[in-house]
Amino acid sequence: MAKRQSATSLELSPDEERKIRMRKYTIAMSVRMVCIVAGVFTTGVLMWIFFALAIFLPYFAVIIANSQGSNPKDNSTKIVAPAVSIPASKIRIVDEE
Repeated sequence: MAKRQSATSLELSPDEERKIRMRKYTIAMSVRMVCIVAGVFTTGVLMWIFFALAIFLPYFAVIIANSQGSNPKDNSTKIVAPAVSIPASKIRIVDEE
C-alpha cells in the first residue's frame, strides 16, 4: 500500500520559490557591489581580481538563483495518486423517472 499523502510532502509554492530565488540573487548582487567598491579602493592585482569578480558574478548569480535542484533537507515522498478499484458487481444503475 502506498504512503499517505500530506500537505507537508508538497512542493514549495511559486511565491515561496520566488522569494528564495530573489534572496539568493540579492545576496550575490550585494557581494558584487562589495567587489566594485573594493576594486575602486585597491590597486594592482587585487584590483583586477575584484573587478573580474564584479564582471562575472551576475552570470553565476543567475545560475545559482535559478537552480532547480532538490532541497537536501527535503525528505518528503512524492505525491502518488490513490488507486481506486470498484468491482463490477458493486455498480448499480438507478433509473429515476
